[in-house]
Amino acid sequence: MTVLRKLTANFVETEIDDEVLLVDLDGGELFSLSGTARATWKLIDGERSLAAIVDALEDEFAAPAEIIARDVNALVQELDSAALIALG
Repeated sequence: MTVLRKLTANFVETEIDDEVLLVDLDGGELFSLSGTARATWKLIDGERSLAAIVDALEDEFAAPAEIIARDVNALVQELDSAALIALG
């Protein structure tokens, strides 16, 4: 099982209301996460796999599993490309 973990040395994180803001320390890019993106970020804990995160989100949000999986995969790829998370 491949787990997702945050690369905490690569970003600064703050929470404002129902939004998580991440600043990529290398590239200076700002990520604004709300809704399912925020929930996905909160579930990335170094213990859960991508499938486990999708399963948890299916329980929380009323959306088809394939849409949740597609959205989570897109976010994970974006965060991985920015070196904010790692797979493994």
